[in-house]
Amino acid sequence: MAIARRAAAKITLGAADVFLIVDVQTDFLPGGALGVQRGDEVIPIINRLAPLFPNLVQSQDWHPPRHASFASSHPGKMPFETITLPYGNQVLWPDHCVQGSPGAALAPALSIPSPDLVLRKGYRQAVDSYSTFIEADGVSTGLAGFLKQRKIRRVFIAGLATDFCVAWSAVDARKAEFTTFVIEDACRAIDTNGSLAAAWAAMRKAGVKRIHARDIAVPA
Repeated sequence: MAIARRAAAKITLGAADVFLIVDVQTDFLPGGALGVQRGDEVIPIINRLAPLFPNLVQSQDWHPPRHASFASSHPGKMPFETITLPYGNQVLWPDHCVQGSPGAALAPALSIPSPDLVLRKGYRQAVDSYSTFIEADGVSTGLAGFLKQRKIRRVFIAGLATDFCVAWSAVDARKAEFTTFVIEDACRAIDTNGSLAAAWAAMRKAGVKRIHARDIAVPA
């Protein structure tokens, strides 16, 4: 089910718009520690869109070793099981995006002209952070304040993975009162246990707009 009706006309970008590129990192690409199927396909689309935006933000998963979200940190647990941590339910993952490791690096094929901010998240030992706006325990990353200081009103999101960090970022962008778009063909999903359908439903309920890259106007 679509989140919202596709734009009847092309979306024209302006000074109040930001392109938020979520977690396009080596470990999330095919062959990585937590590779997203066809995740590499988002890169050419993102590279094509990035020069159109006056404001650019990238996020980077940045976990310390033995992070609480790693299955290896919980004896007897396996990746993709769910446990309860002090802040709520937590899916356990293979070790990924460990600080300073090659897998944590932003994808080498990305070509992003002068991002205004590279935001690292998930760096607290005991707390995960899917969202680029709010960590799992409710602590702000400061991104909303950063954008509001720059008079941003619309957030366009792409990256990995649709059903986790993209969706959580989109819902929290709406909570922060930004008009929010998810560029569907510039995202790919993990889709475990119905997570993709649930993510789209949550985004629709929050008022996120679902678009494709073709819906954004390219200057003549």
